[in-house]
Amino acid sequence: MPCVIVDCAIYRDGRRTDGHPADFSDALAEARADGHSFLWIGLHEPTESEFSLVTSEFDLHPLAVEDALAAHQRPKLEVYDDSLFLVLKPVEYDEDADTVATGELMVFVGDSFVVTVRHGHGNPLTQVRHRLEADPEVLQHGPTAVMYAVSDAVVDTYIDVAAELQVDLEELEAEVFAPAGGDTKRMAGRIYAFKRQVVEFRRATGPLAEPMSRLAGSGLRYVNAASQPFFRDVSDHLTRANDYVEGLDRLLSDILSAHLAQTGVRQNDDMRKISAWAAMAAVPTMVAGIYGMNFEHMPELGYSWSYPAVVLIMAGLVFGLHRLFKRRGWL
Repeated sequence: MPCVIVDCAIYRDGRRTDGHPADFSDALAEARADGHSFLWIGLHEPTESEFSLVTSEFDLHPLAVEDALAAHQRPKLEVYDDSLFLVLKPVEYDEDADTVATGELMVFVGDSFVVTVRHGHGNPLTQVRHRLEADPEVLQHGPTAVMYAVSDAVVDTYIDVAAELQVDLEELEAEVFAPAGGDTKRMAGRIYAFKRQVVEFRRATGPLAEPMSRLAGSGLRYVNAASQPFFRDVSDHLTRANDYVEGLDRLLSDILSAHLAQTGVRQNDDMRKISAWAAMAAVPTMVAGIYGMNFEHMPELGYSWSYPAVVLIMAGLVFGLHRLFKRRGWL
């Protein structure tokens, strides 16, 4: 079990006590007896056997435990008799690859305890714990303060990542509309890859709106009434992040449509050029075909100036067609 515990501590009146609890049951009983303390345990990708001790000591609901172990959950809030279960999807922006990676973060909140379970990328918990420990006035509100701080950190990351994606999207837009154009297949692949990132980002931000609204409302057990304005603030920030994501998705769809339209226009231009050159090649071919039929009664064949005259006529026709196509923008 210790291998998956990232951190474990008892907080009394907003301040961390010295040492680590040796026994979860005794520590939880002590925190509940004190009335102003709670136990916070942080886990990283525990197995079923490793998580079984926490499950039994804190009486966590088996459905929530199953979700916490299996991961791959949508953001949600579940209310059980002995705890609240919140699922978040932190995101992380890779500046080198210009990609977005998502992880999963589960928060159990109950009577005098908080259990956080992390999977995959994105780890705001260390910074959140340090920030809370430096602000005892917030931490003394108990487990609700931890749930608020974790939610706030995750949502603030959404806004930062959305800003990074906006910069990348502007660069992509400039490249799509550049006069030189670009490789059509490569550009289409980049646009589709970018759209997949936005869709993945949307899966993290969109479903979280309903849980934040419930936490900002009233009547939820284990949620301190004084924390509701703070959850409303998180909900407002989440709305802003969702607006960013929707804007990115719409703009990306417009860029894709514009790119496909540009591709169609370039193909039409190529077809016009091919048709123009084919027409210019057809005229001398037709004239040469007529005089290559070897009829006996062709009076022009007997004239000494026939050959240069026919060549000049073919050159004149080709030159005239070239000027005509040039004026119409086909060449």
